[in-house]
Amino acid sequence: QVQLVESGGGLVQTGGSLRLSCAASGNIFASYGAGWYRQAPGKQRELVAAITTSGEETRYTDSVKGRFTISRDNAKNTVYLHMNNLKAADTAVYYCSIENPRSGVAYWGQGTQVTVSS
Repeated sequence: QVQLVESGGGLVQTGGSLRLSCAASGNIFASYGAGWYRQAPGKQRELVAAITTSGEETRYTDSVKGRFTISRDNAKNTVYLHMNNLKAADTAVYYCSIENPRSGVAYWGQGTQVTVSS
């Protein structure tokens, strides 16, 4: 069973930065696309950023473009989300997910809380 362990969440002031990490167990990571999602209280889970297996292509939801950067290190089985210029609206539980682009099989992390105080 693949496990994803997120870390790096916490409390930060408006305008601050955080880096989330998500480490995957096993040896499948390099063949899976990866993404970061978030869910704020009372809202649906949304895709924040995604990255292809090779890391060559990324995409972002409009609200984080220019502030967040997704990256991956396949040698370390880890995907990152660098978050800069954080806003109160970024407050949410952040989840990482990996998905096989052919089979659609996906795995999820347990989530990490990000709280941005004004």
